[in-house]
This record gives sequence, C-alpha cells and structure tokens, in this order.
Amino acid sequence: MQKRYFEDFHPGMVMEFGPRLVAREEIIAFAAEFDPQPMHLDDDAAKNTMLGGLAASGWHTCCLAMRMIADGFIINSGSMGAPGTDEVKWLRPLRPGTHLKVRTTVIDMRASKSKPDRGFVTLQMDALDDAGDLIMRMTFPWMVARRSAGAAS
Repeated sequence: MQKRYFEDFHPGMVMEFGPRLVAREEIIAFAAEFDPQPMHLDDDAAKNTMLGGLAASGWHTCCLAMRMIADGFIINSGSMGAPGTDEVKWLRPLRPGTHLKVRTTVIDMRASKSKPDRGFVTLQMDALDDAGDLIMRMTFPWMVARRSAGAAS
C-alpha cells in the first residue's frame, strides 16, 4: 500500500476497519489496569450498574478503535499526531463477544497557514457493534504531512 498524505484525503471519504472480536478477558484485564469500576470487572456486580451487565470501559473502546485505524491507515501515512480530541461520546455498552467495527469519515480538511508542510484532517471515528449500532463516536483533528510543502490542496 502506498503511503498516504494530506492530498490523498477528501471530505466525505469513508474508511472501514474490522471486525475485531472483543473478549471478556480483555475487557476485565483493561479495566483492572486502567478503569477498575465494577461494571468493567465483574459480571455479577455489573448487573447492578447503569450498564446492566459487563461492558468495556469507554477508554478501552477508544483504545481499540485507535488501534484499528492505526493499523488501517495511520501507520502508513504522513501522520504527525493530533492536537487533541473535540468530542468523545459513549452511546452504548461494548459487550464481551462483540465484533467491533470502526468507520472513519473525513469531515473537513484545511492546510495549515503557519506550517506549509502539513494539513489538518477532521475525522469522525464511529465504533459499531455486530448489528451496526453506534457504540462510540469520536471527532478529532488529525495532523498529516503534505506530499510537498506548500502543495495545492
């Protein structure tokens, strides 16, 4: 696969990745290390929470989705990282046994005015369950190198 640069993306572009099976054991292991709340650690305790059963931490969901887009296109791009995240919404629980999919949509693009070697690609990253229901939505600006500094967008 050829390396992708700023000029290779366009508003409305959609990329899909997965599925990736999310195992009960990995949900519990992540929670034990990073988000040790009952809804992420123990089936019985989770039944009495607002999630009504064991579910992945929202942060785990973010990490899984990030890994999927990293493998899908970011590692083989002119990625320069991201200056932050505009929005993260956890809309449904990510349950054990789910085959997680990620759909990434280019929302907007702009060339940097102060640094002609890069541009900003605003991405919307949707994490979906087996039924295609939206589990998580994250929106963020991604910095990506331009094929050549000052190139037309």
